[in-house]
Amino acid sequence: MQRYAVFGTPVSHSLSPRIHTLFARQAGVALEYTAIEASRDDFAAKLAASDVQGANVTLPLKEDAFALCAGNVSARARRAGAVNTLLRNGNGWHGDNTDGLGLVRDLTERHGLDLRERRVLLLGAGGAARGVAPALLDAGIHSLYIVNRTAARADALADALGEPGRVHARALDALPGLGEFDLLVNATSATRGGALPALPMSLAGPRSAAVDLSYGEAAVPFLAWARAAGCAQALDGLGMLVEQAAESFLLWHGVRPETDAVYTALRTQADALVTAD
Repeated sequence: MQRYAVFGTPVSHSLSPRIHTLFARQAGVALEYTAIEASRDDFAAKLAASDVQGANVTLPLKEDAFALCAGNVSARARRAGAVNTLLRNGNGWHGDNTDGLGLVRDLTERHGLDLRERRVLLLGAGGAARGVAPALLDAGIHSLYIVNRTAARADALADALGEPGRVHARALDALPGLGEFDLLVNATSATRGGALPALPMSLAGPRSAAVDLSYGEAAVPFLAWARAAGCAQALDGLGMLVEQAAESFLLWHGVRPETDAVYTALRTQADALVTAD
């Protein structure tokens, strides 16, 4: 029996155990996948004490996971400066980041968005934002505006991406003057507490798409704003979660599972819960 886990806080709500269990049934892999609550203070100790062969890492631990790998990371994780997937490597860990690929696959293949030459707003500059920013650039977007409560973190991410002609860091108070975007991505954790920064309606238009990297209740405030602003599409991060999980599964087991059936099952369950409420 192979053991895997997702580390983060809060993590009890995570759908990752169910997703990987469904993937394992497809592939005929015997595994146990659990959710382990870990903060930045005890993440390293809990990971070291675990007997997992691999792990997923969620908020707020992705940059900590990158540091734990001591340079043994994939090119995309190095570019992001954040790790969401760990694979045991002797006494250490190899780190990868599948978030960006998962987001782009979901937006382009499942929801039919053409990202080429699009003007994109990225809200947030933490581990989640770092994971998706490089993949958005690689998908051919025209420009990326990074806005964060702490302007210095937005500046640091923009500098790390290294494309000054396409990537622009802005302070939160600059939002009213930025104009309309084709794609708006919420990568902040603020909405997990029910809080959403004040976002002007001028950021979105009738052809805009908005996506929150969270799913469930955490995504509700941003998606409600997006619908009120008239966005053509308002998407949560459930599809991205499934797609990035498939890439993690591929890294661990050498086979990429089929994702549509898993996504459909989870979406049906999520929609049923909303209807019940």
